[in-house]
Amino acid sequence: MSIKFPLATSSWDQAEQDALARVIASDMYSMGAEVKAFEEQFARQFGCNHAVMVNSGSSANLLMTAALRYTSNPALRLMPGDEIIVPAVSWSTTYYPLQQYGLRMKFVDIDLNTLNYDLDALADAITDRTRALMVVNLLGNPNDFDAIARLTDGRDIVMIEDNCESMGATLNGRECGTFGVMGSYSAFFSHHISTMEGGIVATDDEELYHVMLSLRAHGWTRNLPKENHVTGTKSDDPFEESFRFVLPGYNLRPLEMSGALGQAQLEKLPRLIEGRRANGALLQQRLGNHPKFMIQRETGRSSWFGFSLVLRPDVQTERKEFVEWLRAEGFETRPIVSGNFAKNDVLKYFDYEIHGDLKNADYIDRRGLFVGNHHYPIAEAIDALADY
Repeated sequence: MSIKFPLATSSWDQAEQDALARVIASDMYSMGAEVKAFEEQFARQFGCNHAVMVNSGSSANLLMTAALRYTSNPALRLMPGDEIIVPAVSWSTTYYPLQQYGLRMKFVDIDLNTLNYDLDALADAITDRTRALMVVNLLGNPNDFDAIARLTDGRDIVMIEDNCESMGATLNGRECGTFGVMGSYSAFFSHHISTMEGGIVATDDEELYHVMLSLRAHGWTRNLPKENHVTGTKSDDPFEESFRFVLPGYNLRPLEMSGALGQAQLEKLPRLIEGRRANGALLQQRLGNHPKFMIQRETGRSSWFGFSLVLRPDVQTERKEFVEWLRAEGFETRPIVSGNFAKNDVLKYFDYEIHGDLKNADYIDRRGLFVGNHHYPIAEAIDALADY
């Protein structure tokens, strides 16, 4: 069977070819000026003070988590055993860094319509033991950050965002990924922009920014500014600072090709999001009251990563039959991210608890899937879905 309606397609053209050629001509491939230019452009475009590019969105989540362990700010520092609330539906590497840094995860149910936090369940889950909150904007859809702010107001809770699926989504004019103290983004092939592999962490906090600059590259001081929040004042001797290690870091550095590609893709991003939103508007118009399945309810301005389809409770069709019909029509499909992640065998390695019964996460795990959205018109695909 040929795939007529794929999950992801390229938005590259001559601009990306030229970006790659520019790097090849420079003969400089490891992280340097192209990555720095991308970070500066990203920060300007998304309205944040600092952006740190890494080699994947998964690495962006790892870098965020590590920075909260090694920050000198006690109001932000997370230690092993601290409780962090997480949604029951997200990608695996939302959770893995939290486990790797010894945090205790509390899984909370999602809302069946928005696919983000069930706000009543979240309110019930927050206690005096809650130290942090991971907010995941699923499939391009913003969380209700105003409501979340009301739930956390006056509490000593650190909020971070996994915005890897939702680049370009906004709430009240503010970019998702900038509501928390840090936010992660992905530039993987199937996402809103593509550097093939790539990720970004955005923050307004200078100290966290400096910590991440060190952690990203071996925990050394080489990439820190002379005056910084990690070592104070750096030596002017580049030899002395070349292999000076101060934090237990990683090698999460992106390539210069990724930085160059990212610059070309950011130029296109407003048009790419506009195209996806136009498809989202048509989807809502044509499928908003579909008798057999529900679509995601938009909060704010979604960037519509993909289109979720959840079979209604009164429909006798099993998901397997729905998937077979979609496949026959030429659709490529996937589960809604991970489904209920708390059902995975890997949780035997986690320090965690489950708050409530996760009934909505279980439901989409059994009855939900998603199909692709793109930056170009896909009326034919939406018409095909309307005929189901």
